[in-house]
Amino acid sequence: MQVPAQVEYEQAASVEHALDLLARSGPEARILAGGHSLIPMMKLRLAQPETLIDINGLSELAFLEVTGDELRIGALTRHAGLLAAAGAGEHFPILHDAERVIADPVVREWGTIGGSLCQADPSEDLSAVFAALRATMVIRHPAGIRTVPAREFFTGPYETVVAPGEILTEIRVAIRPGGGSSYQKVGRRVGDWPVGAAGAALWLDGDVISGTGIGLTAVGARHFVAAEAEEFLRGRPATEENFGRAGQIAAENCQPVSDQRGPAEYKRHLASELTTRALRAALRRAAPRRAGGQRRPGDG
Repeated sequence: MQVPAQVEYEQAASVEHALDLLARSGPEARILAGGHSLIPMMKLRLAQPETLIDINGLSELAFLEVTGDELRIGALTRHAGLLAAAGAGEHFPILHDAERVIADPVVREWGTIGGSLCQADPSEDLSAVFAALRATMVIRHPAGIRTVPAREFFTGPYETVVAPGEILTEIRVAIRPGGGSSYQKVGRRVGDWPVGAAGAALWLDGDVISGTGIGLTAVGARHFVAAEAEEFLRGRPATEENFGRAGQIAAENCQPVSDQRGPAEYKRHLASELTTRALRAALRRAAPRRAGGQRRPGDG
């Protein structure tokens, strides 16, 4: 049986205390939130932190609220909490789409939003979702806070801009009128990592796309973003033809690799097809707001 290496354990009483513990423990300390990714990696000795700083008791990081024109999500919010939040799903259906297919109910009850993002797994669902939504990450350090666009948060596989001595505390998503969003995923079985997945957000001015975000995961998209497909759509009519072309552009500009989940060419096909499907579903969800200002029952 594989077991983690010996590690020191500290329990933080506040964000300030956690930052102090990080400073005293040095660069080999790791934050423990849900632990569903970190603990298995420690058991395999793929991660060997010298100190674990447990932040699970920090209720100040477990919040989800709409403030003005922003959705604010505390980093310690559990997946199940985000899935249950009606306001989050009303403004951004993509969030509920993704949370329904992340892992299983047990993992969703304990796993955290911030922990998933900081793990920065190349196949992680929420990384693509928040990239599509053009979210902002709030990072706390001893001297204050700094904000980073979600699209600049990930620096490589399992790497983010969060430096030693810093903590991701919050995710902010701007609420804009005329929008719709969707997340489409293909996996080998329910709750598994995706073979390929795409998230799309559209903002419309009449029938013209005034803004868009397309996030891809598990297909080798840089920073989880299909930037070239977004640029193609901006200012064009929201048509099936343009959605199909955007899917092709997304596939042309990602770099999938063959692995146990499937061959690279199949993943490239998924990048195209799922991008098109996500855009199509985002348009359906935006249309009721555009036409009548209210969502119709069943528009989801």
